[in-house]
Amino acid sequence: MTDTPVLPATSREWHLVSRPVGWPKPEDFALVETEVKQPGPGQVLVRNEYLSVDPYMRGRMSAAKSYTAPFELGKVMQGGAVGEVIASNAEGFAVGDRVLHFFGWRDHATFDAKSAVKVDPGAAPLSTYLGVLGMTGLTAYAGLLRTASFKEGDTVFVSGAAGAVGSQVGQIAKLKGASRVIGSAGSDEKVKLLVEEYGFDAAFNYKNGSVSEQLKEAAPDGIDVYFDNVGGDHLEAAIGSLNLHGRIAICGMISVYNNTEPAPGPKNLARLIATRGRIEGLLVGDHYDLQSQFVQEVGPWVASGELKYRETVVEGIENNLEAFLGVLRGENTGKMIVKL
Repeated sequence: MTDTPVLPATSREWHLVSRPVGWPKPEDFALVETEVKQPGPGQVLVRNEYLSVDPYMRGRMSAAKSYTAPFELGKVMQGGAVGEVIASNAEGFAVGDRVLHFFGWRDHATFDAKSAVKVDPGAAPLSTYLGVLGMTGLTAYAGLLRTASFKEGDTVFVSGAAGAVGSQVGQIAKLKGASRVIGSAGSDEKVKLLVEEYGFDAAFNYKNGSVSEQLKEAAPDGIDVYFDNVGGDHLEAAIGSLNLHGRIAICGMISVYNNTEPAPGPKNLARLIATRGRIEGLLVGDHYDLQSQFVQEVGPWVASGELKYRETVVEGIENNLEAFLGVLRGENTGKMIVKL
């Protein structure tokens, strides 16, 4: 006879208590203890093991109308998570299954099983389903190949290139036959990583001088694709180096997320007329139809070591907020993960 597992009575979760103005402050958030709900019909109770923190979450802390609903004040926030099913009232999900879901920023989560996707801890480390094989990986894949219409022989420039998305964009471009891949990052250590480990042809530290001048030096013949994670002077520099029929995919603009005033736009937008250049925004939610193709192509690259990845791991849910702020400050190399 098997003993019935003792389920937890309480869980810790992060609430947004006030909307940040400029840089988020610790007093805008609260770590709250709540009662664990037992799963109702069609539901599962999951003990989270890894949580994701991502730059886009800053936008959800604002009340401004956007592509997704803002976090509600006084309620638990959301984010990607991987965890173990510890109680199930849903067909097809058993205790011990590992699942990917969107109820992070908490120890335990009870939710409808239809919101969970089973993952195989034997095929890849659980944390990779939040990064290189998860939403960030699909963002890189879809943004480069579909939004930016990458083709073999292109010269590609990636900003925020040592981050979770940027590092994959550059590597996928190389694996798909780019003639040259250039990355920008915020430290000399990250620049070295891009060239020596990720295989970028050139990289530069944007803090060491003009982005425009450093890009022209790294790509004297111009660029065909720019994958933008930063915005600001990086976007302006990319427009200045764009070749005929060049494409720009706007994934993120981390340089302006905490601005309290509108950021000025690039001063050289008129150059797009001469180059017939194209700028297109990117939301990964529009590209989930590529999920199976993405895993089928990228999974073997990860398994073989052809596509390398890094993770910055912070321990403990009590440090979830600090991990998020670290992403905004650029302190992560690769995907920022919180391990519970």
